[in-house]
Amino acid sequence: MIKNTLLAFIPLFVAVDAIGVLPVFVSLTQGMDEKGKRRVAYQSTLTAICLAVGFVFLGKAIFVFLGIAIGDFMVAGGVILFCIAILDILRTEGETRGRGSELGAVPLGTPLIAGPAVLTTSLAIVDEYGLLPTLISVVLNILLSGFLFSVSGVLLRFLGGPGTKALSKITSLLLGAIAVMLVRKGIFLLLSPGAG
Repeated sequence: MIKNTLLAFIPLFVAVDAIGVLPVFVSLTQGMDEKGKRRVAYQSTLTAICLAVGFVFLGKAIFVFLGIAIGDFMVAGGVILFCIAILDILRTEGETRGRGSELGAVPLGTPLIAGPAVLTTSLAIVDEYGLLPTLISVVLNILLSGFLFSVSGVLLRFLGGPGTKALSKITSLLLGAIAVMLVRKGIFLLLSPGAG
């Protein structure tokens, strides 16, 4: 049980990419007070856990019922992320505060934390390591993301105002690149032999 949990934890740690998502959280919550940031961190963690755990139980059935391939899912997630990245790059500083109400759910909770990589990885490892180890690993990895979000103030103090603004724009570009990568992988999956 412990061994299977550890083995399931590693691929999900890579898929969740808590450290990689942290700069996105910092840039998207720029200009918020500490209470607002904590609310967004809590909302994103709760959204990601609910979605990922629900997907472990229902994902395969939903895909079969709707006729959706994993490649379709990755392309859709990539397109959504790409739109968010463009909006963030073009966003002026005065618009930063206006997105706090939904920010934790979209894009942080999904598709950044519990995105196509996490959901497809969960489906793959549940058959290999078992349901309970997979669920424990999913929840632990998402909680780790939430913890990193909650201590993001340390990073902000280190970077200062100009550094945070620069990080915000760079992160938006990286977000766009991640989106293109998801679309590319999804298209390759759809075009590969036996897809569909």
